[in-house]
Amino acid sequence: MKQSKDRFADLKPSALNEEEKRSLVDLSMKLLASKHRVGSALCNATETRQFLCIRLAEYRHEVFGCLFLDTRHRIIALRELFQGTIDGASVYPRVVVQQALDVNAAATIFFHNHPSGVAEPSLADEAITRRLKDALALVDIRVLDHLVVSAGESVSFAERGLL
Repeated sequence: MKQSKDRFADLKPSALNEEEKRSLVDLSMKLLASKHRVGSALCNATETRQFLCIRLAEYRHEVFGCLFLDTRHRIIALRELFQGTIDGASVYPRVVVQQALDVNAAATIFFHNHPSGVAEPSLADEAITRRLKDALALVDIRVLDHLVVSAGESVSFAERGLL
């Protein structure tokens, strides 16, 4: 039996034209989105980070959103809740709590992008994460992580011990 070879292993970005690059990004989004569809379980943190990095990579403004999960960490909904400017977005705990209750979430993962290309969380990012975690705790919804993403990198609050 012949082993299948990875047809993309030797492919270099410099060998692609702009249309091929767009097609490859579209294909990547479709593959990752299929793993992050409603009802699928989040089993792989790396794929979730890749999915969010690709989804938010082209945004020229900051976007804050939530992955709402059930008790088995299956996706109920992914919602981009707030849009801001090039270096900030206003996030309202009341709206996040309302949205989580609306979909009957048991847990959530926050995410937002940094259009600057630097995924390092700010003190404001840490402060809003604490406020959101406290607000959601009042209605028994767990916060599993907050991912800050840019086109080339991501930072997990959970991995850094910030939750």
